[in-house]
Amino acid sequence: QVRLVESGGGLVQAGGSLRLSCTASGRTFSDYAMGWFRQAPGKEREFVSAINWSGYRIDYADSVKGRFIISRDNAANTAYLEMNSLKPEDTADYYCAQGTMSPTFRPQVWGQGAQVTVSS
Repeated sequence: QVRLVESGGGLVQAGGSLRLSCTASGRTFSDYAMGWFRQAPGKEREFVSAINWSGYRIDYADSVKGRFIISRDNAANTAYLEMNSLKPEDTADYYCAQGTMSPTFRPQVWGQGAQVTVSS
């Protein structure tokens, strides 16, 4: 059974930083792309970022480009989302996903979500 567990969410002031982690188990981590999505209250879930199996290909939503950095450590079965210069509009539940990326990311398995709150 594939399982994704996020950690690292919390409350931060505007301009601050947080790093989310997503640790996967149940299948070979390096065979799959990893992605991050977010869902703010009352809004639809939206794409944030994705990284292919090798880390060679990375995509970002325009809203986070230049502020967020996605990475992965295949030896640790973990993907990361470093979030910098956070804004109140970044407040959301953040979900990691595992899937394919050819060329766009398609999620297959979801994590349980991590809450991120950015205060003004």
